[in-house]
Amino acid sequence: MSTVTVDAIIDVVCPWCYLGKARLDKAIKSLPENVEVAVQWRPFELDPTVPPEGVDNQAMLAEKLGSAERRDEMHAQITALGKELGIAFHFDRILVRPNTLDAHRLLLWAHTESIAMQNAVVGRLYRANFEEGRNIGDHKVLADIAAEAGMDREMVAKLLESDADTEMVRGEIANAQQMGVTGVPFFVFNGKYAVSGAQPVEVMQQALTQLAAA
Repeated sequence: MSTVTVDAIIDVVCPWCYLGKARLDKAIKSLPENVEVAVQWRPFELDPTVPPEGVDNQAMLAEKLGSAERRDEMHAQITALGKELGIAFHFDRILVRPNTLDAHRLLLWAHTESIAMQNAVVGRLYRANFEEGRNIGDHKVLADIAAEAGMDREMVAKLLESDADTEMVRGEIANAQQMGVTGVPFFVFNGKYAVSGAQPVEVMQQALTQLAAA
């Protein structure tokens, strides 16, 4: 059995990160049974200036991309790419652009339970935001997502009310920035080979196969 580790640096409000996860999942499924891949999700904040209550998502994206038309074009392009991977993007449902620090804290706590738990929670966060239009900056929503994945809801709710592990998450984000990460997704294989962006499934497959063979 050969094991490949993947550190996936992501933000949970990044649609390209959701696509990147789906492509990585597909690449992993195609590998032979004697190859094990351990994926750990690492935090990044695309916009740490978003207040805790969030901002108007549609207005913010229109301003960022230059116009509502450009925003809608980009959403249509990403929606089409998502369909190929079984993701049903519903950008019209995303009313609030959340601050993602608390979602990253939740992912850290999920990781302390197990890699499998963190994988389950990250998948639910993406689905909640991009497909269901739930506000993943809201503590109640985050506690619900944790419970759906099998975590202790009350414990998570209590932790969210505190500032537990806030500095640890910020420290990890600072580490990523020091590594030169300016955009996400950003994948690091076996701690030394980096791939930037939501690469095609074949590229991910090739990287994993070569590392497993080595």
